[in-house]
Amino acid sequence: MKRRNLFLVGIDVDSMGGSQRVLHTLAQGFAERGHRVELIGIRPSPEPHTYAAAPAYRHLTLYRTPAPPPWRAVSFAERVSPARLRSARAERQERERARQRLARRFGAVRDGMVVIGSPWAAAWLEPVEWSHLRGIGQYHESFHQARTSENLQLILRHYPALDKALFLSEPDAAEFRRRRLPNAGVLPNPLPFSPAGRAAALDTRRVGAVGRLEAVKRLDRLLDAFAAAVARRPGWELHLFGDGPLEPELRARAERLGIAARVRFRGSVRDMAAAYAELSVLALTSEREGRPMALAEASAAGVPCVSFDLSGGVRELVRHGRTGTLVPPGEVEAFAAALGELMEDGALRERYGGAAREHVAPLRLPAVLDRWEALFEEIDR
Repeated sequence: MKRRNLFLVGIDVDSMGGSQRVLHTLAQGFAERGHRVELIGIRPSPEPHTYAAAPAYRHLTLYRTPAPPPWRAVSFAERVSPARLRSARAERQERERARQRLARRFGAVRDGMVVIGSPWAAAWLEPVEWSHLRGIGQYHESFHQARTSENLQLILRHYPALDKALFLSEPDAAEFRRRRLPNAGVLPNPLPFSPAGRAAALDTRRVGAVGRLEAVKRLDRLLDAFAAAVARRPGWELHLFGDGPLEPELRARAERLGIAARVRFRGSVRDMAAAYAELSVLALTSEREGRPMALAEASAAGVPCVSFDLSGGVRELVRHGRTGTLVPPGEVEAFAAALGELMEDGALRERYGGAAREHVAPLRLPAVLDRWEALFEEIDR
């Protein structure tokens, strides 16, 4: 096996989130296989999370400060104020220093691969000199999400020049090929822990949700669905794993629904494998998702999932009627009914959970790293 110089680059690689966990998991896996790995964050996280207790890879952050909040002048005088001009000049200088720092890291090696974690990172990288290295772009969301944001144009502008553009499901890659992105391919994200350990017992009467408490996750829908499902099913609880700005609002909603005593806000959890093992069902009610790691991770723990049918990536992870249940997007009443079915039927939970573990076994880290190394060899050829 060829020992390679690998640079994994993202805008913010240290906040708690699925894409960040993937970058750290890949970095550790590559490093343990003998590659020289640098995980590079462009901006520091405002709330950093530790993913590897003993990282085998180098970790670098280019900026000294987190991204400033969005700003728009409300008047011409505000736009040309001395304080604003000084702030803009300081931001430009820091951006130039960060790019020079990255260029020095790239220039310190003769060859290697740059794995770009997002289209925004690709845009930021554009002025940096790294023509002696090969480039791979990732996208961790669905085509639908890209189409409804700036991401589609960023991908179509920056990813064609790379050696490969990687998406998480074949339906998403096919959509990008139809938009004349010729180098689109598929490579799923790896599981951060092995599905070979002990499966969840599925008898805890706990429904779980994993992710930041923010608007896109639509946990308001989950509270509504859980309130309806739990009305005739005593003893069940809802556990929310993650921090975020909507916690006060969600607590208030649980109070209004009369389920506050049954909802547990667990915050950020370091041992997610242990957290999944506590659950009997995993629920996902997001507005949009690409190929959410929570579904893959819960399945690896043997936990059946109920999810809105949001993308090809969701459908690849949850086989409706075999490993879990898919519900038309936004249909809270149907979601409540699907939750209720699994709450009542322990044998169904066991059947779905066992099938889910088998289904995601190809996503274990060694198998995914093998695919990455085969891709590197393909690019070399």
